[in-house]
Amino acid sequence: MELVVDSVSHDFGDLAVMRDISFRVASGEILALVGPSGCGKSTMLGIVGGLLQPGAGTVATVGAPPRGSLNPLTFVFQDFALLPWRSVAANVAFVLEHAQLAPAERQAIVADTLRRTGLAEFAHSYPKQLSGGMRQRVGIARALAVRPEILLMDEPFSALDAQTRDLLIEDFMRLMAGNRLGAVYVTHNLKEAARLADRIVVLSRRPARIRETIVLDRPRAARDDAYIAAHQRALWSLIRDEAADAEREVANV
Repeated sequence: MELVVDSVSHDFGDLAVMRDISFRVASGEILALVGPSGCGKSTMLGIVGGLLQPGAGTVATVGAPPRGSLNPLTFVFQDFALLPWRSVAANVAFVLEHAQLAPAERQAIVADTLRRTGLAEFAHSYPKQLSGGMRQRVGIARALAVRPEILLMDEPFSALDAQTRDLLIEDFMRLMAGNRLGAVYVTHNLKEAARLADRIVVLSRRPARIRETIVLDRPRAARDDAYIAAHQRALWSLIRDEAADAEREVANV
């Protein structure tokens, strides 16, 4: 399956948000969206996921989703979005409750998802008992439970401390490789984008247009610190001036 975003433009009233954005994401590929604050990255993700209708252009999937997929496009949110009165297992099971599944099948999916994400021993714990990193792991597990083809990820690790973020990113890289998942990955963290993405779409400030698409030509596992740092610098050189303008714009609102 392939996600195809074709010539998407969008406004909020008189505010022009984005113009003529196009990209594709295939199974097993991570595409990062980066750009100045307020340029519409999260809005783009909402349009891709069907939370917003674009003012112009289309979003479509080409090809059949994976066998057994209950939702081929699934969100992973920044703030975990867990239900505090539900256990880890019950939070993961929540996304399966609308599906036509026998109870035994639902339980088997939850158990398998918890095993794959290293959460099996925490199945009966509640969110308040978990660290931030573990709560985000539950959020990822909940997304994986519906057997998606492409994850839609909005700053998924930004609320975590640096050490926890690095550990969770390593786990996430293993999960992506093992499941052949794709992702549209919104982030302000340019190092994170250079570490994780296969391609990086650099957006201009609002109204956002695609300034450049950067292809990362090394497998993720083969990227050393020098390679990541070089791409981080290149990305910053593309957005630095517009990022400063965006900050001044916000400060003057």
